[in-house]
Amino acid sequence: MSLRQMFQGSIVKPGFNPLATQTTTYLYNLYSWGRNNFGQLALGNTTNYSSPKQVGSLTNWSSVSGIYFHNVSIKNDGTLWAWGSGGYGSLGLGNTTDYSSPKQVGALTNWSSTAAGNNFSVAVKTDGTLWSWGSNAFGQLGLGNATYYSSPKQVGALTNWAAISTGTSFCAAIKTDGTLWSWGNNVYGQLGLSDTTYRSSPVQIGSGTTWAKISCGWQFSVSIKTDGTIWSWGRNNGGQLGIGNTTNYSSPKQIGSLNTWSKSSCGYAHAVLVKTDNTLWTWGNNSYGQLGIGNTTYYSSPVQVGALTNWLISAGGYGNTAVTKTNGTLWTWGYNAYGQLGLGNITYRSSPVQVGALTTWSTPNCSYYSAFALNG
Repeated sequence: MSLRQMFQGSIVKPGFNPLATQTTTYLYNLYSWGRNNFGQLALGNTTNYSSPKQVGSLTNWSSVSGIYFHNVSIKNDGTLWAWGSGGYGSLGLGNTTDYSSPKQVGALTNWSSTAAGNNFSVAVKTDGTLWSWGSNAFGQLGLGNATYYSSPKQVGALTNWAAISTGTSFCAAIKTDGTLWSWGNNVYGQLGLSDTTYRSSPVQIGSGTTWAKISCGWQFSVSIKTDGTIWSWGRNNGGQLGIGNTTNYSSPKQIGSLNTWSKSSCGYAHAVLVKTDNTLWTWGNNSYGQLGIGNTTYYSSPVQVGALTNWLISAGGYGNTAVTKTNGTLWTWGYNAYGQLGLGNITYRSSPVQVGALTTWSTPNCSYYSAFALNG
């Protein structure tokens, strides 16, 4: 199984083993909740909701991504869909119109994984090609210029892109050979290239070929290597790099010495990770209790969330966090001014709280004041 199949845009079902051959196609409903001022909940309106609402009635959603006011998603037939704010052409529909319901991007059926940043989007196809569209003021589309595009444009001609992640205005990606690449805004060194120079085309980070997973926060990145070690770089004002201080770093720094890290997710200025033993760990900004440890104290080194060993997939947002457990339950905590915790209210929580009673949740995604999750 390739890196492209294993790590990005994959759906993790309770009990899923990413190293095993998968033959089952899971059927998922898509749910959304939280702020909806641009129609980013895909519910056909601009009403905020504080509890999960199903997006349409289809059960063929495969993934969803977004960190600001628009989202991109892939169905299990390989089609690509987008909704929310269309500013700068971020939806890839050839215009700058906002849409409150999912709209198909083109007619192709070979999309594999997606990531949505601040008014721009990127996606990988099943043939390993990389595509981007939307805002491009910092070169975040990777096309060698600063021109905005409202339809997908191919990034170079290579066919070995595997995993992609976006921050506010930068990208990081892993190729099938295990190399790590980045481009876009670099004011805090978030590209990991040992400087603060912007790049408008992909540039390799170091010379290593052992990168496995990448997650970008708003202005920092966290990556896991194939040996299970974890590394971070970029802005660190809230301790979000997890290395025990608040100093910015423009090249990857190892977090501790453990080699048991499994999955990572970055929010605005905090990180959420799951280890191979299914314990949950967080660090960084904790203004709203988004670290889930019962307080609002910032931590610049990893802190365990409780003592449970059944955490599965994490998602960090703007001051909020959502995580699924191996039993298929969904838990949230942190900032909740728009109901983005999905708990039916707007009360902030500093410890994990279960969303409803369902046990069929998979792959949460937290964006700017809203959240999504697959269920089925």
